[in-house]
Parts: sequence; structure tokens; C-alpha cells
Amino acid sequence: MKNKLLLLLFTFSVFATILKAQDQENAGSLTSGTISSQFDYLNTISNNYQDYKVVKKVHLDRIRQNVTDSLNVFKNELIALKQDLRERQNEIAELQSQMSDLRGQLESAEKARDSFSFLGIPIHKSAYSSMMWMIVALLTGAFLFFLYKYSLSHKVISKARKDLEETREEFDQHRKNTLERERKLKRELVDALNQKAL
Repeated sequence: MKNKLLLLLFTFSVFATILKAQDQENAGSLTSGTISSQFDYLNTISNNYQDYKVVKKVHLDRIRQNVTDSLNVFKNELIALKQDLRERQNEIAELQSQMSDLRGQLESAEKARDSFSFLGIPIHKSAYSSMMWMIVALLTGAFLFFLYKYSLSHKVISKARKDLEETREEFDQHRKNTLERERKLKRELVDALNQKAL
């Protein structure tokens, strides 16, 4: 019975050791997981000696290799990110250059749209419009002035024609009167000469 009990105890201890090893493996490993979890696992599997932890050299080398590999991965990622950043900065600089060129083209297009050459002089459309309206206003004013002068001169001419007609009528009347007087005088003269001759 003692043998059976020993065998049972031995089986139980082996079984407990296997379970403990499986728990430790499930808790972490030196080949997978984050660096922090690997250090935790290393601390767990290391032996204690007074206040110190005794770490196997193989485990320490493995951790060092993992840390170095992680740092190399991070360095490569950093280099790739810096390269990507440089490329993006170059693209941004190129886009800003294109944008400034486009702004210049837009400004020149707006100037071309808003101005044109008039008699060989570049002039803005608003200035041209103002100048044309001023010319229209000036011509309208001149037209109204000459229309006023024309109406005044027309009135003067009409009055002069009317006066001329009246003067002609008076002259015709005077001529008729004079002719009549002359005839009358000629008759009187002829009558007087006839009476004298008789």
C-alpha cells in the first residue's frame, strides 16, 4: 500500500509539475508576445537567490536578441516613415508650387478678363465703362445744348420770316399805293396837259 501511495504521490507531483510548466508556458514565452510580456515571463521562470533573480544565460541572450530585433524593426519602420514623410513633404512643396503657379495664372486670367487694350492702351473694364458713360453723358448734354440752341434759332428764324412776310406785305401794299398814286398823278398830269392844250 505504501508503494501505491508513493506511486500516487509521484504521479501527482509529476502531474503538478507538468501543469505548472504548462501554466508557465501559457503565461508567456520568450519567443512570442510583447517585450514587456517576455520580461514578465523571464522574471517568472527565473530562480531566486537571496534578493536576486538568477536568469539563465540562454534566456538572457534570447531576450537580448528579441529586444534587438524589435529595435531593428522599429528603426526600419522609423526610416520608412521618415522616407515617406520626405516624399510627402516633397509632394506638398510641389503642390504648393503648382498652386502658386495656378494663382498667378488665375490672376492674369482675371486681369485679362477685366481689362483689354483700347487704342493700344491697356484699360480696365470698369474704367472703360465709366469713360463710355461719361462720353454718353457728355454727348447727351451737347445734344440737348444744341437742341436748345436750335430751338432758339428756329424761333428767331420764324420771327424773322414772319417779320419779312409782314415787311413784304407792307412793301407790296406800299408799292401798290405808290403805283396807284403814280397812276393818279399821271392821269392828273395827262388831264392837266389836256386842259392846257385845249
